Amino acid sequence: MSYPFQITSRAQYDAAYKQSIENPEAFWEVVASSFLWRKPWDKVLEWNFTQPDVKWFLGGKLNITENCLDRHLDTLGDKPALIWEPNNPDEPNRILTYKELHQEVVQFAQVLKNNGVQKGDRVCIYMGMVPELAIAVLACARIGAIHSVIFGGFSAQSIADRLQDAQAKYIVTCDGAKRGAKQIPLKEVIDDALVQCPFVEKVIVHFHTHTPVSMIKGRDVWWQDEVDKVAASGNIDGLATEMDSEDPLFILYTSGSTGKPKGVVHSCGGYMVYAAYSFVNVFQYQQGDIHFCTADIGWITGHSYILYGPLCVGATTLMFEGIPTWPDAGRFWDIVDKHKVNILYTAPTAIRSLMSFGIEPLQGKDLSSLKVLGSVGEPINEEAWHWFNDNIGKGRCPIVDTWWQTETGGIMISNMADITPAKPAYATLPLPGIQPVLVDENGKEITGNDVSGNLCIKHPWPSIIRTTYGDHERCRTNYFATYPNLYFTGDGCYRDADGNYRITGRVDDVLNVSGHRIGTAEVENAINMHTGVVESAVVGYPHDIKGQGIYAFVICTNTHDDDNLTRQDIAQTVARIIGAIAKPDKIQFVSGLPKTRSGKIMRRILRKIAEGETNNLGDTTTLLDPNVVEEIKAGRI
Repeated sequence: MSYPFQITSRAQYDAAYKQSIENPEAFWEVVASSFLWRKPWDKVLEWNFTQPDVKWFLGGKLNITENCLDRHLDTLGDKPALIWEPNNPDEPNRILTYKELHQEVVQFAQVLKNNGVQKGDRVCIYMGMVPELAIAVLACARIGAIHSVIFGGFSAQSIADRLQDAQAKYIVTCDGAKRGAKQIPLKEVIDDALVQCPFVEKVIVHFHTHTPVSMIKGRDVWWQDEVDKVAASGNIDGLATEMDSEDPLFILYTSGSTGKPKGVVHSCGGYMVYAAYSFVNVFQYQQGDIHFCTADIGWITGHSYILYGPLCVGATTLMFEGIPTWPDAGRFWDIVDKHKVNILYTAPTAIRSLMSFGIEPLQGKDLSSLKVLGSVGEPINEEAWHWFNDNIGKGRCPIVDTWWQTETGGIMISNMADITPAKPAYATLPLPGIQPVLVDENGKEITGNDVSGNLCIKHPWPSIIRTTYGDHERCRTNYFATYPNLYFTGDGCYRDADGNYRITGRVDDVLNVSGHRIGTAEVENAINMHTGVVESAVVGYPHDIKGQGIYAFVICTNTHDDDNLTRQDIAQTVARIIGAIAKPDKIQFVSGLPKTRSGKIMRRILRKIAEGETNNLGDTTTLLDPNVVEEIKAGRI
């Protein structure tokens, strides 16, 4: 079975792309009409990139969970909606049918209401990868509360920053999370964060790891107790709240080029349409396929391609609590074999990590169910692409190499499985409805092929970022002010002779570490909090596993004589303030940094040194002290 908006041939792709450029509104109106709307829209699109102000399906009324759940109950009610694979392979997995997931979501939506949550309230969700995370997300959407999921690896300070920015009065968390051999004390981290957030009124705690926790009377309640109360009362309002197409659905925080994380806001209608449209077309999903996206729901990939995209089209989505290398490096392949996975969507970092174990972990694992492989988070290098293709896909599964961002809401540039051709290390062609352009530093469009430039998009798509929460000017400055009337992605890009796009990396001060975007300023701020640090500068460098590693140049007072201990102290400080994902891979102590006379740090020079390119550093005569460059080169780690 194909979906009404599914493209099933190259000729259809070409025709759809042509129509989407010539008449975008007519194109998206047809796609959107496949969904369940309480009230149809009055107008398809209003937009202005100067403000920026973008509105899709104006006047349309809906609830996204009716599209994810209710509309499937008659036809797919007894089919699996969510398969959950636990961290520990000895524990039983869970399968929730569409009817069961619907019931759980309706129940927990009532729990949220009973605890004071109303339409428009922000709810912070800080949980491990358990089914209750998916249930909490959907329950928020069902009552019109704005969910903000925070990845379970973030520190108390990072959580406090996000809670304060969103003014989230409600939190849903777990006692703890399981991640490989580790247990993460989530509730304890939340308690530490709440010291700075007295406005938080309720914390709902799911019992999962048997970790001892502090429960504060009047504020903290157990998830299961609250669900039992709802079940006992029989008082469940199962109706979904009617939402306007442009009402906010969620906030998701992402690192920026300044220290403070920014809350990307996505809306109910446009996000729903694009997440489902891109899911079906890129992966060529067929009813009954098992889709396994290995991302965490704390990132946009999990939002769009574990939850909303798959569920909107009645797919079966698989959610994994653990990590690919525990209890051994065959865990992904065990899961594929066990659940007969058809689509595997993972990150180049995971692929490179698994490559390092060789092919022994693949022995005896039946991967014949696989039909489509996918890559997300960063451009996949050719070596990893070929390993994935040869050893996992056995040369018969197309690899979709997807480029997109938190801010785009869904996949923008990618080959479509078996519809448009793949090219190793290339995202290839834009999806119909997406209009990429390359521009030079002055914003002049670079036409033709075999050219490089900065990647922009010149026309809105339904899931484009609407604002940054509480600071619309920041949204304008970050994405729409660099080049007039264009959305600027922050990425450099090459377009080959055939019109295929290859992303060449960030052109701003944001690193892509294991597929996670981390602002250099955010890491520098954390390093500078360490008592012995005078100043620091952070750049990225090529890393065999992570893609990009974090290299920190640090001016330090001699807190103690042991440099390695000081490095560990600084790394621990960063982990405490941001989270372990932001810990520098290399810390080089320096007596000074290459600065211009106006005091600007020349990160371009530091980047080249970190990358090992020490002979071609460009003009250093404009530096306040050119000699410092020689010292940094000599001390490179």
